[in-house]
This record gives sequence, C-alpha cells and structure tokens, in this order.
Amino acid sequence: MNICFLVGNLNLAGGTERTTILLANALSQHHEIFTLNIQQGETPFFTLQPNIKNAYLFDHPVSMKRYAISTILKIRAFIKAHQIDCLIVVDSISCVFTVPALMGLNVKHICWEHFNFDINLGTRLRDWGRKLASRYCDAVVTLTEHDATHWQNALPHHHAKIIAIANLSAFNIQTTNPTQVNKTVLSVGRLRHEKGFDLLIQAWQQVVKQYPNWQLKIIGSGEQADQLKQSTTVVDNIQFIPNTADLTLSYQQASIYCLPSRFEGFGMVLVEAMSFGLPIVAFDCKIGPKEILKNTLNTLVEAENTQALADALCNMIAMQAKQYDAIVVQNKKHAQQYQADAILPRWLELINA
Repeated sequence: MNICFLVGNLNLAGGTERTTILLANALSQHHEIFTLNIQQGETPFFTLQPNIKNAYLFDHPVSMKRYAISTILKIRAFIKAHQIDCLIVVDSISCVFTVPALMGLNVKHICWEHFNFDINLGTRLRDWGRKLASRYCDAVVTLTEHDATHWQNALPHHHAKIIAIANLSAFNIQTTNPTQVNKTVLSVGRLRHEKGFDLLIQAWQQVVKQYPNWQLKIIGSGEQADQLKQSTTVVDNIQFIPNTADLTLSYQQASIYCLPSRFEGFGMVLVEAMSFGLPIVAFDCKIGPKEILKNTLNTLVEAENTQALADALCNMIAMQAKQYDAIVVQNKKHAQQYQADAILPRWLELINA
C-alpha cells in the first residue's frame, strides 16, 4: 500500500514530529511511505528512513485561512499523483483540509489525534476539525483510552471508528540501569507554558535546600527559554540544554525523570524514561500520566502543586537503593507494551482492515 502522513512541519523538534517519524519509519518496513508537510519540512529534525519520500505543500510559512482552498487542492493533487491508498492526518485540525480534499476518492482516511479532547490550543478550527474527522474519517486514533471515550461521548453521532493506540517508544528496553549516584533529575520538552517548567523550577528551588549536590537538567527549546533561565535563583543546580535529536546519553546519565506538565496529550517522555528504567515523579494532569503509570511504583502528585512535587522529588532522592532498584526493574517491564512489536501490529491491522 501507499501510505501518506500529512503533518504540519517535520523540521520542528516536538513530540508530535518525533512520534510521526517513529511510526512512519516502522511502517516503511511493510508499506510504501510518504510524508507530506503542510509548511516546509524539507529537513526533518529527526531521522527519516531513506526509503520514505518526503514532500511539502508550501516551502515557506503561509496563512492557512488565506491559503485554505489552495491547501485542499494541493493535498488532493498529491494523493492522486502518488496513488495514495491511506492518508494518516497528524493532528485533527488538518481534517478541515483533508475531508474536502478526499471527497470522491477511494482513500482510507485516518485522523491521528495528538492532543487531548479538552485542549484546542485556542482555536475553534480544531474543534471543527474533530467534528469533521468523527463524521467523515474511517478512523480516529487517540493516544489514551480516556480520550477515546471522551471523543465517543462528546461526538455521539460519529461515523469513524474511534480507538486508542499508544505512541511507540523511541528506545528499546535498555540493558544498563540508572543509579542514584548520578544525582541528576531530567525533564524534557518544549519550553512552553503547558509543559510546566516554571512549576518545576519553583519546586526545584525547594529541593536544592535539602540536596544541594543534585542537578536538574532541562532539555528543550521554546518561547519561554529566556524567561525560565531568568526565573531561577539556583543557577548552579539547573542546566538548560537546547533540543537534541538523540536523548540516549541524557537518559542514561539521569537518576530520576520528572514531568511537570499542566496538560498532556499522552506523555511520550514517560514511556522513554521507563525504557531506561528511570523512576518517575509527575504531575497527575488530566490525560496521560495516570494511564501510562498505572500499576507502577512511580509517583504522581496533585497537578500544579509545586510543594507536593518538591516533596516527592526529595522522597525519591532519599529512597533506599532496594526500593529504587525495584522501580527500575518494574519500569522496564512496564515499558515493553510501548515497544514496536506491541504497537505496530495494531496500526497494521487498522490500515489493512
């Protein structure tokens, strides 16, 4: 089959782009894969397999409102020219273009939602895209069972099959184990409000009062970078590192992983951290962490409660080695359900149905 992923811009270094490329690479072992960027995307931040054909609609940023008709026509032309059998739309908002673009074409249409249903990032167009996807797509894939249920309840007249398929991990289960000796707490993500790094920094300023020899490593780029760096009074205990395509060494050198997000669509970094066995402290935001970390020994605390986050980090830092090692072993076992051999068959079944 010829399968095409329609995505915003693979030049970006976010979780959506990372997971899109992971799935495209995995599927390229079974089908002919195309990636079609709406804007730019000519130099993907993460590595695409060389057999994947990468293209774009526009080579520069454009107004989607002004270029809506052109976008629809370009998508349709690409689908027909490359005889695409299945279109996977990354982000439901793009269904406002793909639903009219595929009218009358015999193409399987799958919407792959990367946000949770309660979040529209301030644009009603995403709400409209979800309604169109639920009625006109063949399937809608959410990242959690909670979100799949929310779609079904909020859009009761849906035609699409709505199912949850978790993101697959970027890493195999590691043979090395983390250690408290590294004295490093790691957190990865875009430096944006929803990722809650300002909350983590507030909590960390309490942690270093008890553990001044521990370090917090924040990896990511974004509009809040300067603001976050200026907000801390413990500059010697916080390291800011720009986006990097390969996080292997950072995970290997950490002792604890922390997710301080205000909200998540899934929480891919939790899956990655568990693949390395890293014990986790996370905010119990509405979607993601609770489902990923259920039945584990990791720690969830009340969302946006910085004191609870600081206390949990201190407790994990002070944890006895036997208890710490038990979390390491359990996390690696738990992470197996997010490996390609567990996730890829579900996508193949959906595509081939």
